[in-house]
Amino acid sequence: MRRAARHRADYTAITESKHLGDCPVHIVNISAHGFMIEGDCPFTRGDRINLRLPKIGRIEAYMIWSVEQRAGFQFERVIRLPDFLAMIEDMKPKYSSLRAVS
Repeated sequence: MRRAARHRADYTAITESKHLGDCPVHIVNISAHGFMIEGDCPFTRGDRINLRLPKIGRIEAYMIWSVEQRAGFQFERVIRLPDFLAMIEDMKPKYSSLRAVS
């Protein structure tokens, strides 16, 4: 059972790791406890990274799983609810408005 609800996201963050340096990741969902990325991931299970998130600032996380083009990370600390709500506003997927053509 999950500890916290996941929220959809569309956010590119630059991660920092000791052995890989700076690396961009595409965050597709996030909770107060962690996040999931999609795309090429150079990290392996257990790798620790630092990244900057909107409204939160710098936070450390570590990879806990990966399957094909997806990977999950857990934060070293839980993000407090007011900070989390402010952050996800900046990370929501941006939908283009579509108009019906008649």
